[in-house]
Amino acid sequence: MYLAKTSWISILKFPAIAGALLLLPNLPLRAESVEFETPTVTSESLEQIERYSNEEYNNSIGQGVEGASKFRDVSPSDWAYQALNDLIIRYDCLVGYPDGTFRGNRALSRYEFAAGLNACLNQIERLIAAATADFVTREDLETLRRLMQEFETELASLGTRVDSLEARTAFLEDHQFSTTTKLKGEVIFSLSDAWGGQTDNVQTVFQNRTRLNFLTSFTGKDQLQVRLQAGNVAPLLPGGNIIFDDGTSATQEGRFTYDGPVGNNVVLDILRYRFPIGNKINVQIIANNGLHHYYVDTVNPYFEGLAGGSNAISRFAERNPIYRIGPFGAGAAIAIKPIDKLRLDFGYISNEAEDAGPGAGLFNGNYSAIAQAVYGDRFKVGLTYVHAYDGTMASDFPSRFVLGGTGTIFANLAPAALASITGLPAATMNTPVASNSYGIETSLQITPNIIFNGWVGLTNARLIGLGDANIWNFAGGLALPDLGKEGNLGGVFFGAAPTLRGLRTPGNRNFSRDFAYHFEAFYRHQIHKNISITPGVIWLLNPNQNSNNSDAVIGTLRTTFTF
Repeated sequence: MYLAKTSWISILKFPAIAGALLLLPNLPLRAESVEFETPTVTSESLEQIERYSNEEYNNSIGQGVEGASKFRDVSPSDWAYQALNDLIIRYDCLVGYPDGTFRGNRALSRYEFAAGLNACLNQIERLIAAATADFVTREDLETLRRLMQEFETELASLGTRVDSLEARTAFLEDHQFSTTTKLKGEVIFSLSDAWGGQTDNVQTVFQNRTRLNFLTSFTGKDQLQVRLQAGNVAPLLPGGNIIFDDGTSATQEGRFTYDGPVGNNVVLDILRYRFPIGNKINVQIIANNGLHHYYVDTVNPYFEGLAGGSNAISRFAERNPIYRIGPFGAGAAIAIKPIDKLRLDFGYISNEAEDAGPGAGLFNGNYSAIAQAVYGDRFKVGLTYVHAYDGTMASDFPSRFVLGGTGTIFANLAPAALASITGLPAATMNTPVASNSYGIETSLQITPNIIFNGWVGLTNARLIGLGDANIWNFAGGLALPDLGKEGNLGGVFFGAAPTLRGLRTPGNRNFSRDFAYHFEAFYRHQIHKNISITPGVIWLLNPNQNSNNSDAVIGTLRTTFTF
């Protein structure tokens, strides 16, 4: 239904309200909110308006309010100028666009007109309530009556439309999350070399590793992680390229955080799903390649990098090596936060979970279990216990018992190394190992840019049918985030890598128990939000726990791309 010609003419006779409304498609109004209810104008209201108008109209109209002249695209010669001017000055319910324009040449729908009319009606209601409605004339109200009658249907339907929009908005808020998969990747280029020992056959190498993480959430709070990995970062020292003065080689000291994968073959690395139970419990189900440090707090901020390319250079500097005990596998973990600043973690991993044969399976094969409590905020203390059983040779070097690529060849209980100590055949050294490990980890944030970390770890290992071994490690580090520039990171680290300090077996002979010291320094320079370059150096003192061995030095220049 459209307004008759006579109606439009009559409206123009009362420009204080209607004339400008016909020209304001989507125009911002002075009203703070638009409530789509048809105001009721009573005879009592009319009398009140007329009384206020007669008393104070001439003294108050237009004071302190800029009229239509504030619009750059409206000139005094325009036919609607006076209507806009009165609407702004007398009722203050029209503000225009932020760029100072009115845009009166845009088309206006009946619904837009009704919304604008409703805003001005609400403004008039407020003026009446505030006893400032003296600007309203009887002619204006007659115009309003005709407009309300003409647009009665539209004004009534606006409420229904808003109710519908509110219902749809509520539905979208309740169902706003849809299954989404995000890709996060990391690519590492590294140029590295090593020097030292009696015989040095290490060549300068340029290596790479790529990780692609597919992160999927079904509820907005859970996450399914699928990680693919490929690389050619063969360890520099474990391959025997450096032979030390005592004739030993193949130490696990000084290994990079990102070494291991070779051949640039794409493999499924991590496969896990995590989800919350309430506000204080988080659960993880790990299907492939799980280790304890994937889900616990290792209390080593800025050095811990989850074997990535943005933090510490070496595996040893990332965390207490006892978190690495037990080969990669499948299992589950639970994290509980019973009170503020306290976190409890429990986890179990088996690397033969998929094998249904004797002496294997989820609970009858090799496994590692962890229990940990961490308390604090700026100052944190962690207490860690790890129990593990390794009954068969692990697929990776050096033996069935591993410390995750850290420590001396003796601390990793390699059969050949134990045979050189005991004088017994190496075959007799390859026995199952049950171990109990204990750790204390601390972190102190002096300022946001100065953080001290440290730990002590002890492993008591039972070589079943053979004897016992004691393995110690300790370390401390200083992290300097935002050093020189926001996003940069400086780190200095010193400690003793896992060292075999005690061995009680048949034929036990004296052996060197010197701590295998490890010094590390690195500086990550963030040249771009997604690109960093990290020069770093590792200095190994008493390699393979013998002070008679010459020191070894490893240098690297690591470039990391993240996306």
